[in-house]
Amino acid sequence: MNVIRRHELIMALLASREVTVQELSERLNVTGKTIREDLAKLEEKGLLLRIHGGAVLAQSDQLGILSQQEPLVRHAPEKTEIAELALQYIELGDIIALDGGSTTLEIAKKLPNQSLTVITNDVHIIAELSRKDAIQLVVPGGYRVRNMLAGAEAEAYIRKLNIKKAFLSATGVHPEFGFTIYTGDLTAFKRALLETSQSSYVVVDHHKFGQGALFTFADFQDITTIITDAGIAADTAEQYRQAGANLAIYERMK
Repeated sequence: MNVIRRHELIMALLASREVTVQELSERLNVTGKTIREDLAKLEEKGLLLRIHGGAVLAQSDQLGILSQQEPLVRHAPEKTEIAELALQYIELGDIIALDGGSTTLEIAKKLPNQSLTVITNDVHIIAELSRKDAIQLVVPGGYRVRNMLAGAEAEAYIRKLNIKKAFLSATGVHPEFGFTIYTGDLTAFKRALLETSQSSYVVVDHHKFGQGALFTFADFQDITTIITDAGIAADTAEQYRQAGANLAIYERMK
C-alpha cells in the first residue's frame, strides 16, 4: 500500500474516533515505525494531533465529506446563509450541479419546486430532490463513497453534460493549498464538474478558511466565486482576495 493511500485511510479512521499506532499497524499491515512516521507527516500538515500511543483529528469540526451518517448540523446558521446567497445565482431553467456535502444539501432543501435540472452525486440530495417533481434530477453512475457516488463512470458521465453552474463543497480553503478534501476518491469527480460547467462556486462556511486537508482539487483561479457566510472576518476576506479568490459574502439585515 502506498503512502498516500495509507494517509487517506488513517484520516478516514480518525474521522470517527481516536486511533492507536498498534491498531493502525495491524489494519494497514505495516510496522509501528512506519505508522509513527505517517502520523508525524500528517501532524506537520496540521491534519492530526499525536497523543501517547496514537492520534486524534486536529479539527474535530472539519470532518467534511468523511461523515458516514446523515450530514452533521454543525454551523447550521452559516450554512443557511450560504444557501440563501447561492439561490441568488440560480435561475429558472438552469442546469446546475450540486456536489456532495451538508452545505450543498442545504441548497437543495431551499430550492423551489420549479423548472430546473439538477445533477448530483449525493444520496441525501437525491432523496431531498426526489420529492420536488418539477425538478429534473440527473444522477451519475459510479460506486458509493460514504454518501456520494464516485469513480471513472461518474466522472465520464459528467464530462458529457452541459452544466451551466456547479456548486462544490470543500473540507478546507487554504491560501497555499487551495480547495482541499480528505479523500482522493472524489477529486476526479470534482475536477469534472469544474471543467464541464460554465461557472463554478465553492460553498464553504467561514470556519473552513485557513484549513487544509490531504488532497487539493482546485486553485482559486479554477473557481468563479467562493460563497460564504457573514461570519468571515474582513481581514480574512481581504487576504483571500489578494490571493486571487473572488468572494461573495452573505449580508445580514441590520
